[in-house]
Amino acid sequence: MIDKKEIKRTLQLFKTCGPLFLALGDNIRQNLLLDMANAGDKGMNVTELTANTHLSRPAISHHLKVLKDSHLIKSYKIGPQVFYSLDLKDNIKELKILIASIEAIVDKISAAGAAVTASL
Repeated sequence: MIDKKEIKRTLQLFKTCGPLFLALGDNIRQNLLLDMANAGDKGMNVTELTANTHLSRPAISHHLKVLKDSHLIKSYKIGPQVFYSLDLKDNIKELKILIASIEAIVDKISAAGAAVTASL
Protein backbone atom coordinates (compact mmCIF):
# COMPACT_ATOMS: atom_id res chain seq x y z
CA MET A 1 0.00 0.00 0.00
CA ILE A 2 1.19 3.49 -0.84
CA ASP A 3 1.62 5.95 2.00
CA LYS A 4 -0.96 8.79 1.90
CA LYS A 5 1.79 11.36 2.55
CA GLU A 6 3.66 10.08 -0.50
CA ILE A 7 0.54 10.37 -2.64
CA LYS A 8 -0.13 13.88 -1.35
CA ARG A 9 3.49 14.89 -2.05
CA THR A 10 3.31 13.46 -5.57
CA LEU A 11 0.03 15.26 -6.26
CA GLN A 12 1.66 18.50 -5.13
CA LEU A 13 4.58 17.84 -7.50
CA PHE A 14 2.11 17.30 -10.35
CA LYS A 15 0.46 20.60 -9.45
CA THR A 16 3.82 22.36 -9.40
CA CYS A 17 4.85 20.86 -12.75
CA GLY A 18 1.42 21.36 -14.38
CA PRO A 19 2.21 24.68 -16.09
CA LEU A 20 5.44 23.15 -17.37
CA PHE A 21 3.55 20.25 -18.95
CA LEU A 22 1.07 22.65 -20.56
CA ALA A 23 3.88 24.76 -21.96
CA LEU A 24 5.77 21.75 -23.28
CA GLY A 25 2.64 20.14 -24.74
CA ASP A 26 2.52 22.47 -27.73
CA ASN A 27 4.53 21.68 -30.89
CA ILE A 28 5.20 25.33 -31.64
CA ARG A 29 6.63 25.94 -28.16
CA GLN A 30 8.71 22.78 -28.46
CA ASN A 31 10.19 24.11 -31.71
CA LEU A 32 10.81 27.53 -30.17
CA LEU A 33 12.68 25.90 -27.29
CA LEU A 34 14.82 23.89 -29.70
CA ASP A 35 15.53 27.02 -31.77
CA MET A 36 16.65 28.83 -28.61
CA ALA A 37 18.74 25.83 -27.56
CA ASN A 38 20.43 25.94 -30.96
CA ALA A 39 21.16 29.65 -30.49
CA GLY A 40 22.96 28.97 -27.20
CA ASP A 41 23.43 31.55 -24.45
CA LYS A 42 23.01 34.42 -26.90
CA GLY A 43 19.35 33.60 -27.37
CA MET A 44 17.08 34.86 -30.12
CA ASN A 45 14.77 37.81 -30.58
CA VAL A 46 11.14 37.64 -31.73
CA THR A 47 12.06 38.50 -35.32
CA GLU A 48 14.53 35.61 -35.49
CA LEU A 49 12.09 33.20 -33.86
CA THR A 50 9.26 34.31 -36.16
CA ALA A 51 11.42 33.76 -39.26
CA ASN A 52 11.64 30.05 -38.39
CA THR A 53 7.83 29.61 -38.32
CA HIS A 54 4.69 30.35 -40.30
CA LEU A 55 3.26 32.38 -37.40
CA SER A 56 2.89 36.11 -36.85
CA ARG A 57 4.96 38.06 -34.36
CA PRO A 58 2.00 38.40 -31.96
CA ALA A 59 1.47 34.62 -32.05
CA ILE A 60 5.16 34.01 -31.32
CA SER A 61 5.01 36.59 -28.52
CA HIS A 62 2.07 34.71 -27.00
CA HIS A 63 4.03 31.44 -27.04
CA LEU A 64 7.06 33.18 -25.56
CA LYS A 65 4.89 34.52 -22.73
CA VAL A 66 3.66 31.00 -21.96
CA LEU A 67 7.25 29.71 -21.93
CA LYS A 68 8.42 32.60 -19.77
CA ASP A 69 5.51 32.25 -17.32
CA SER A 70 6.44 28.55 -17.01
CA HIS A 71 10.03 29.54 -16.23
CA LEU A 72 11.39 27.67 -19.24
CA ILE A 73 13.00 30.74 -20.78
CA LYS A 74 14.39 34.06 -19.66
CA SER A 75 14.65 37.34 -21.48
CA TYR A 76 17.05 40.24 -21.57
CA LYS A 77 17.14 43.52 -23.48
CA ILE A 78 19.82 44.96 -25.69
CA GLY A 79 18.65 48.37 -26.79
CA PRO A 80 15.11 48.03 -28.08
CA GLN A 81 15.40 44.29 -28.75
CA VAL A 82 14.39 41.56 -26.32
CA PHE A 83 16.28 38.27 -26.54
CA TYR A 84 15.03 34.95 -25.23
CA SER A 85 17.13 32.01 -24.08
CA LEU A 86 16.60 28.76 -22.22
CA ASP A 87 16.33 28.71 -18.44
CA LEU A 88 15.67 25.05 -17.63
CA LYS A 89 17.67 24.15 -14.52
CA ASP A 90 14.93 24.63 -11.92
CA ASN A 91 12.33 22.90 -14.08
CA ILE A 92 14.57 19.93 -14.75
CA LYS A 93 15.17 19.63 -11.02
CA GLU A 94 11.40 19.64 -10.31
CA LEU A 95 10.78 17.08 -13.06
CA LYS A 96 13.46 14.77 -11.67
CA ILE A 97 11.84 14.93 -8.23
CA LEU A 98 8.42 14.17 -9.75
CA ILE A 99 9.82 11.26 -11.77
CA ALA A 100 11.55 9.83 -8.69
CA SER A 101 8.29 10.05 -6.76
CA ILE A 102 6.36 8.31 -9.53
CA GLU A 103 9.05 5.63 -9.80
CA ALA A 104 8.82 4.98 -6.05
CA ILE A 105 5.05 4.53 -6.32
CA VAL A 106 5.39 2.22 -9.35
CA ASP A 107 8.04 0.16 -7.53
CA LYS A 108 5.71 -0.26 -4.54
CA ILE A 109 2.84 -1.28 -6.81
CA SER A 110 5.09 -3.78 -8.62
CA ALA A 111 6.38 -5.19 -5.34
CA ALA A 112 2.83 -5.58 -4.02
CA GLY A 113 1.77 -7.29 -7.26
CA ALA A 114 4.75 -9.64 -7.11
CA ALA A 115 3.90 -10.53 -3.51
CA VAL A 116 0.31 -11.35 -4.49
CA THR A 117 1.46 -13.44 -7.44
CA ALA A 118 3.97 -15.32 -5.28
CA SER A 119 1.31 -16.16 -2.73
CA LEU A 120 -0.92 -17.76 -5.39
